[in-house]
Amino acid sequence: MTLLPVPTTAIIVVAAGSGTRLGASEPKAFVGIDERTVLRHALDGVFAASPAQVIVVAPVGLEGDAETELRAAAGDRADLGRVVTGGGTRQQSVAAGLRALWGDVSTVLVHDAARALTPPAQIDAVASAVTASSGVIPALPVVNTLKRVAGESVVEAVDRAELVAAQTPQGFPRALLEAAYAAALESGAEYTDDAALFAAAGHPVAHIRGTAQAFKITTPADLDRARQLLTPRIVPAGQPMSRVGVGTDVHAYGGDGDLWLAGLHWPGEPALSGHSDGDAVAHAIVDALLGAAGLGDIGEHFGTSHPEYADAHAEVFLARTLEIVTDAGFTIGNVSVQFQSNRPRFSHRRAEAEAVLSDALGGASVSVSATTTDGLGFTGRGDGIAVTAIALLLTPS
Repeated sequence: MTLLPVPTTAIIVVAAGSGTRLGASEPKAFVGIDERTVLRHALDGVFAASPAQVIVVAPVGLEGDAETELRAAAGDRADLGRVVTGGGTRQQSVAAGLRALWGDVSTVLVHDAARALTPPAQIDAVASAVTASSGVIPALPVVNTLKRVAGESVVEAVDRAELVAAQTPQGFPRALLEAAYAAALESGAEYTDDAALFAAAGHPVAHIRGTAQAFKITTPADLDRARQLLTPRIVPAGQPMSRVGVGTDVHAYGGDGDLWLAGLHWPGEPALSGHSDGDAVAHAIVDALLGAAGLGDIGEHFGTSHPEYADAHAEVFLARTLEIVTDAGFTIGNVSVQFQSNRPRFSHRRAEAEAVLSDALGGASVSVSATTTDGLGFTGRGDGIAVTAIALLLTPS
């Protein structure tokens, strides 16, 4: 018999919540999405990631059901799993999971079962990013306009550029996390998530990019969203398994400040006018992706009727578009973009632009080229920039 090395990473899957906002007759983790429960889908993702000790924290009285789901998801990794009973709060439930850690574990991930469709790659990315002194969370940019209120009055706008939406799993070095939990227990403080508890103990927390699939199932609408994503798309015989979209965008110079183009800031270059930052490259990509998915166009989703996108930059538009097409069951194959303009000089920043755009689209392949029109037309006269983008989306089989 071959003995496998004992994992040094553990994943605590918190499934002890009541889920009252879901309005179900049983705790949220045990509600069915399809023929499988929320917990089972979460565990499928966990066991598809790199080997780790897996601790499921279950509600009182449902430990046996959790054990059944654990063994079904684990397969031949069942010896890596264990079920423990949760407490009255999320913090108490995580503490119960910490007490079940093996001695060899040095990295701990805390994962909400309610984020049932979290990709295994996100779990592995968090585990890899944890250091001996720092925790890490996956997060997405905030796209909506945020306001601080007092009663019924709006007090002020909140700068969303400084905010992200946190997801799970959240990863930490074990020794520091256990010490932080001990300090919280002694003080009686309760925190909204493990990163807040860890930071309150004086430890740094970094963030990496999350994914749209890792949304939290909290309300009936969230459950419907998960069910739609898991419903196989029926493709008629002979229909191709890919879809292509074309997007174009044109902006004149004349905006305030400096140019933003292809996700990059160009100091000293004249700005393009527009509802947002005028980034014609990003806007053409959005139209190409939405067109390929058959989900409308940029005006429908981001136009002037959506004031939350005023002054937004490329990463906000592209992250939201990625979420839209992913929710519809598509994945991005690749995107190719060409813009026509005499300026800016683009070749020396091409790789930087492609990396920024690719990152905003969840790692999809993006290529960008630039050309002039030999002085012809409005781009040749230097009045503005014209862009054409082509996007390939892949449909489920």
